Amino acid sequence: MQQKSILIVEDSQSLTAIYRSYLLAENYEVTQASTRAEAAVLWRRLQPDFVLLDIKLPDGSGLSLLNERPEEAHPADVIVMTAHGSSNTANEAMQLGATDYLEKPFDADRLLTTLGNSADRRQLRHQVDQLAALQRSRFHGFVGSSPPMQTLYRIIESVARSQVPAFIKGESGTGKELAAEAIHLESGRQGLFHAINCAALAPELIESELFGHTKGAFTGAASDREGAVSYADGGTLFLDEICEMDLSLQKKLLRFLQTGEYRPIGSNRLETVDLRVICATNRDPMEEVRQGSFREDLFYRLHVVPVEMPALRDRGDDILRLAMHFLEAYSRQEGKSFKGFTLAAEKALKGWRWPGNVRELRNIIHQVVVLNDSATIEAGMLRFDEVRVDEPDVPDQPDPARRPTQPLEPLWQTEKRAIEAALDHCNGNVRDAAELLEVAPSTIYRKRQQWQTLNQTLKTEANRSCTDWSTAQ
Repeated sequence: MQQKSILIVEDSQSLTAIYRSYLLAENYEVTQASTRAEAAVLWRRLQPDFVLLDIKLPDGSGLSLLNERPEEAHPADVIVMTAHGSSNTANEAMQLGATDYLEKPFDADRLLTTLGNSADRRQLRHQVDQLAALQRSRFHGFVGSSPPMQTLYRIIESVARSQVPAFIKGESGTGKELAAEAIHLESGRQGLFHAINCAALAPELIESELFGHTKGAFTGAASDREGAVSYADGGTLFLDEICEMDLSLQKKLLRFLQTGEYRPIGSNRLETVDLRVICATNRDPMEEVRQGSFREDLFYRLHVVPVEMPALRDRGDDILRLAMHFLEAYSRQEGKSFKGFTLAAEKALKGWRWPGNVRELRNIIHQVVVLNDSATIEAGMLRFDEVRVDEPDVPDQPDPARRPTQPLEPLWQTEKRAIEAALDHCNGNVRDAAELLEVAPSTIYRKRQQWQTLNQTLKTEANRSCTDWSTAQ
């Protein structure tokens, strides 16, 4: 049997010695405190299984300590000790979260019986929690009860209890940021959760976004700016698409992770923060290391606890649960009266391979709700963009009978028109446009740079042609 720990909070040294002798004989690990201040420190540091708490202490009331108990991964069972006949105090203690009480004086049998009953209730609560965990259909922002999601929930809970970096891997649209937020919430950290998408920022801006800068540090730095590591002090910093980070900044990030110190751009002063770093990528990080685009030492510093996000196609009936969840939410939002799906629509949803995962499902359901008025979603309302997974993949064969009905244009022009339309729709917000197009924001930045270069080249060639023509004339 695992040894149980108990903190005795009692100012009487003689009584503490008696209680200690009772408990050591039963193999309890015993720690003692004689003041409220000392007890608060030991309680926070040791996280005991039980606290035997006297109400009257030299520097304050035990009730106030109970009311201000520290954050605990597994809350201790608190048994308060009261004077004979002080039932009102005992009732108040129970309302503040005590699990039982003992009236002084008491003997060894009474103490050990009370602790035994409390241990039995504690074990029962643990079993109920385990059973509930196996049947959870929701967990923080997640919806789903499939075996892969139950495994994910347990991993998140385990990771949250540690302080080491977490590395979340998975396809786009699987909910990596949601997993990072869940780890933050489960960890009990009091600071903020702050997320940065490394792919959504131009490379020259990421360092300032992370570490901040001082006024005049570079062109356009009109004032001091606090960085993300400062915002997240005491909390969690989430670095999404970490493999998009420039190699030179990866080196600075590694040093920050090793020391907890950073220097804002343009500053000579080192700053220190206490935060947890969680990162994510939809790429294979080891392949990025092999290709030389991601530092190996940074990879091993971050890749302490990997968290794998399951693809939607591997989650079985969760597809229908999520579809119903989104249908209810968007029906309320859009003032529609949808109630469910036909069997054919459900079959279509489960037959699709979901390359865009949960994000794609959410967008499709939202589109259906906006474009239709009905009580039930039919299969014909669902608009998928690719071939269904249950259709055989066959090589493309040229078909002489099939000819384009209209002139074709170069692929880059098609891309340019689609990206510009998405940017117009999103009021110029690159990140929102990228999500709408289901590409990384860095793709849009790169394409726009290519078009700018192409336009400049065309202008140069046009000017040269005009000059040559004038000379010839």
